[in-house]
Amino acid sequence: MYSLENLNNYEGHKDYWNPDLYDKKHSFVSEYGNNLIELLKPQNDENILDLGCGTGDLAHQIYQQCPNVVGIDKSNQMVNQANEKYPYISFSTQDIIDFSYSESFDAIFSNATMHWIKQPKKALENIYKSLKPGGRFVAEFGGKHNVQTITDEVIHQIQEENINYDSKHFPWYFPSIGEYTTLMERMGFTVTFAEYFDRPTPLIGEEGLNNWIQMFSNEIFESLNENTKQNIIKNTENNLKSVLHDGETWRADYKRIRVVGIK
Repeated sequence: MYSLENLNNYEGHKDYWNPDLYDKKHSFVSEYGNNLIELLKPQNDENILDLGCGTGDLAHQIYQQCPNVVGIDKSNQMVNQANEKYPYISFSTQDIIDFSYSESFDAIFSNATMHWIKQPKKALENIYKSLKPGGRFVAEFGGKHNVQTITDEVIHQIQEENINYDSKHFPWYFPSIGEYTTLMERMGFTVTFAEYFDRPTPLIGEEGLNNWIQMFSNEIFESLNENTKQNIIKNTENNLKSVLHDGETWRADYKRIRVVGIK
């Protein structure tokens, strides 16, 4: 089995991720990634990297078809949970920006991760270097205008608190499909598939929006005290209930990009 055991743990960044909240209330992230595996078409004899593996659910799905799968994630807490859930798969705490394995993988798979990487050129460069000739990069992530209804309202509520919002705390990179595929081509990929689509996403329970903000948006609140943060979240919920709640379920305004690139 291909192993990452010799790689050093990535350190020096703040780990906002809550693996228990992720597994209990945000399992849809992995569930929506299941048909991305169909696009990947893993083969039994391949070496595959799950980039941004989270708590390991999709690596586990890939493992059913390809035992030589390994996973990396920037969050040590998520990786620890993945190792506990699936001890037969090798998971490692790594940042793709610092990752360099020359021509090691037949495929690199990534679900809901690339929009967290604000250095897309460097990430794609390292992905390209890590693939064998003819290897493929298969990914889905947030595209232009992803969750914009939510993030616009959160930023508005921060400003309503007379706080100067600093865009450097916006944790995501949401490119257009043209922007991202052009960047892939410049890195050397042949883009064989690219799709941009709406995917309104149900959030679990009456606290669905609150939980989503708590799970994914902590960097926006980095310099704020807890009381201010909770007040912003509450006001965001109140203002968006008529927009994103249908009387039974919260639905986040997801916009997704899917791509396949061949080295």
